[in-house]
Amino acid sequence: MNHSAALLEQNAQLASQVADADPATPVPACPGWTLQQLVRHVGRGDRWAAAIVRTGEFTDPREVAGGKPGDDVDGWLRESPRTLLDAVAEVGPDVPVWTFLGPRPASWWIRRRLHESTVHGADAALARGAGVALPPEVAADGVTEWIELLAARPAGEDPGPLDAGTTMHLHATDDELGAAGEWMVATDDGRSLRWEHGHGKGSVAVRGAAADLLLAITRRIPADDPRLAVHGDAAVLGTWLARTPF
Repeated sequence: MNHSAALLEQNAQLASQVADADPATPVPACPGWTLQQLVRHVGRGDRWAAAIVRTGEFTDPREVAGGKPGDDVDGWLRESPRTLLDAVAEVGPDVPVWTFLGPRPASWWIRRRLHESTVHGADAALARGAGVALPPEVAADGVTEWIELLAARPAGEDPGPLDAGTTMHLHATDDELGAAGEWMVATDDGRSLRWEHGHGKGSVAVRGAAADLLLAITRRIPADDPRLAVHGDAAVLGTWLARTPF
């Protein structure tokens, strides 16, 4: 998929979600935040990523140029992802830059910021009591990216998202996704994860639309939400959610 185009589309959807909303509206998925704070977080995050790409090094988010919106909040928010896309085009998509997982190609930040916007756009919709509309391809890629992030984290002393010997199968019910809509996630030692696209029997299986699976594994909807079908040991899913705060 074209992550750059999807980033702009998701940003535009977020901007539309908040355009006529009260900035002081609480965001339940992000306790303590208002829509105003969510917008600043997303817009500043895109500009922060752009600064990292341009320098190749970590940048303090508080020192990012243009990190706060002026009077034109909508224009500032819509411009933010373009600063990142411009930065990647300037330095080259394959140039290694700093990320919180170690050096990655500059284009890595486009996909990361896409799914930051995807999930926080859903947060804004849920805060307003609106439905969450995500293209299945984008939502499925968000599920994959989230699993990849968790699998790439160095194993530490704390337990990983799954207990040793347990597996989780996620199955998106969207017809057009094919193999890209199924994930098998497992661990041998209870600390590091391994995963692959495909069908198989897991300790727990979770079925639902790709958008609902994304919302579930990022803790935006509860595990017992009626949009999900959970088969097998539901406690495995509960463990995953308890150990993977977003």
